[in-house]
Amino acid sequence: MKLKVSVVIDRPPAVVFDFYAVNHVRNHPRWDPHMQLTQLTEGHVGVGTRIQRRHTRLGTPIEGIMEVVEFDPEKVMKAVIVDQTPNGPLEVHGRVTFDPIDGDKTRLNLELDMPYYHGSMDRGMIEGGYQRIKELIEAET
Repeated sequence: MKLKVSVVIDRPPAVVFDFYAVNHVRNHPRWDPHMQLTQLTEGHVGVGTRIQRRHTRLGTPIEGIMEVVEFDPEKVMKAVIVDQTPNGPLEVHGRVTFDPIDGDKTRLNLELDMPYYHGSMDRGMIEGGYQRIKELIEAET
């Protein structure tokens, strides 16, 4: 199953990338309050960074690991997520791109690729999260 979501943010790619990718562990729970993240590797977020995930979107906690596999500043962040669901492991490939628009805006694009639909990856929930990202970035920067 593939899912695509995008939102235009009235800030340049450098600002959006910093908020979303560089400070992912701190900021993700702000746009998705059901998510808890802990960085397992040391240093700045980049290729090889591993992050422990725990979310309660569906009531029962689901835990997993996210590993950053592509990281190109102001352009792209890709991660492989393996969550341990009640039906077994769920591997999700998520790729986020940061496309400049007119030099001072950014189209934030998410593409998720997963073997089957899982309620924790609900389109409406993800769209709401991306709207919240837009609101946070535009209010804070």
